[in-house]
Order: sequence, then structure tokens, then C-alpha cells
Amino acid sequence: MSEIVICPHCLAGNRVPPERLGEAPNCGKCHRPLFTGHPLPVNSAAFAAQVGKGSLPVLVDFWAPWCGPCKAMGPAFAQAAHILEPNMRLLKVDTEQEQALAGAHGIRSIPTLVLFAGGREVRRVSGAMDAGRIMEWARG
Repeated sequence: MSEIVICPHCLAGNRVPPERLGEAPNCGKCHRPLFTGHPLPVNSAAFAAQVGKGSLPVLVDFWAPWCGPCKAMGPAFAQAAHILEPNMRLLKVDTEQEQALAGAHGIRSIPTLVLFAGGREVRRVSGAMDAGRIMEWARG
């Protein structure tokens, strides 16, 4: 069964066989890479597409630019994205820009990591972590 991978550029859904995820697939609509090796900064529409329409697990970092621990964890989250992709999509939600989205998901402290699978929240954790702990926690 193919995975549904949402393009980070045009938000089109792409069917990709699991064995081809690691072959740097491109979007069938815009022809750009489906995986960038970096966390994707998203707005509410991109969040909804990635979490609600894609079949890959999605790890979301809810953060804010004024938050010291959030900024400190940023490079570790980026390192985790480089390793966890293409088996997991990593997103960053700026809670200052997307207050309604943060509120809808009950974000009370930042940074908060939330793991979604099948469009539903699986688990969450608050507080800064290094890349190793992020990957260990995300893989469960």
C-alpha cells in the first residue's frame, strides 16, 4: 500500500510506495522534492493538509521566536528532521503567527512537540530536548 505524501510546496497529495520513500521522490504536480531534510514552517492550511491528508506520521514543534528554549531546540529539531525523513514529516508552528492553531491544540507551554498519526494526536511532550531525545521520543 502506498503512502500519501503531501507536497511541502503545493500541498498536493502524492502516492509513494514505501520502498521508494528514500529515493528522493518529486511531487507529481509541481515536480519539486517531496522531502527537504528540514522541518517545514507551516500555517494552518499547510498544517491541516500535512496532518489530515497525509499518511506519514507528523511531528510538530509548537514554538515562538521570543522563546529561548525554543530557539535552543531549533537546531536539534532540524537535525532530527534530517534523520527522521522520509518516514516522518516534521513541521514547525510559530504560535505567535498561528495563535488559533495553537489554541485549537491546547498548547499551554512552549516548546511543545506533538506527534500525529492518522490525523490524530498520539502523544505530546513539553520542554526543550536534544536531537537524540527528540528522535527517541518520536519513534516511541
